[in-house]
Amino acid sequence: MSITAIYPGTFDPITNGHIDLVVRASKLFERVMVAVAINPGKEPTFSLDERVALAKETLSHLDNVDVWGFEGLLIDVAKQHNANVILRGLRAVSDFEHEFQLAGMNRKMQADIETMFLTPAEQFTYISSSLVREIAALGGDVSEFVAPCVMDALRSKLA
Repeated sequence: MSITAIYPGTFDPITNGHIDLVVRASKLFERVMVAVAINPGKEPTFSLDERVALAKETLSHLDNVDVWGFEGLLIDVAKQHNANVILRGLRAVSDFEHEFQLAGMNRKMQADIETMFLTPAEQFTYISSSLVREIAALGGDVSEFVAPCVMDALRSKLA
């Protein structure tokens, strides 16, 4: 059975923690789709096109990974692209309650699409896009948290 996973997020910006999950997922699934979301509840630092471009650049070495942007319900996008699994990352116990609620709602809307949770490698558990943006905005070094192209984009955007 061919299994396609969809990994949604705002990726503002994509971090080494996100990349770790995609690399590991690319070994588990035949195809991984990284779906960069327009989230009406957030005002991102990077535009959708910029976030998609950064994700494509950082994941270009993975042959079975596609990246694109989307707006609307994730479950609709998952069905359109024949995804079997929604992949979500859990950094800490504090992420679990919200993610559990999302998984339940997605299951209610589309019972044949499963949600799978992956935890990042230990060295990435504390990294979040919001912390990376804050550190970069305050002039801190984010080189160990993001790919070089993302670090350059942050410097340009926040200069």
